[in-house]
Amino acid sequence: MEAAKPRPLSLLIITGSMGSGKTAVMAEASDILGLRGIPHAAIDLDVLGMALQPGSANNDDVMYRNLQDVAQNYAVLGIERFMVARAVENQAEFERCVNAVAAQEVVVCRLTAPIETMQRRVASRESGVGRGKYIERVAILNDILDRSQLENFVVRHEGRPLTEAANEMLERAHWL
Repeated sequence: MEAAKPRPLSLLIITGSMGSGKTAVMAEASDILGLRGIPHAAIDLDVLGMALQPGSANNDDVMYRNLQDVAQNYAVLGIERFMVARAVENQAEFERCVNAVAAQEVVVCRLTAPIETMQRRVASRESGVGRGKYIERVAILNDILDRSQLENFVVRHEGRPLTEAANEMLERAHWL
């Protein structure tokens, strides 16, 4: 009897401007997959790079090395599906993400909502010294993502239940 062929590593990148709901939709998608018994990893890439390093060290370099280590640790356990939440701004970042996970199958979902909605979400969750900067960054980042067009499909994340948006994303990514 021939051994089962391992699935290629699959990566679902969830991108969008600040306040688009990347982390919330990813967490809900993770719950949906979990309820169906589908092994996966859900990784908020920004959290892996949250540091102030001494000197001229680049946070993105460490963040992608951290992603590579985390993905390898999960892959050793048999995880073949990875969801990564990150506002991927350009082709170089996209490639770094794909290479860090060593993914053979990649789908990019962009979450969208009106600028005002995303700014309101950011304003409600950010109360610290960077609040104004983050609110201002929403529109700037949204324009960058409009120009980069890295997404395979778009999911609107406003005016409907979180579960509905997460299910749509998973279905369109062919994960369900």
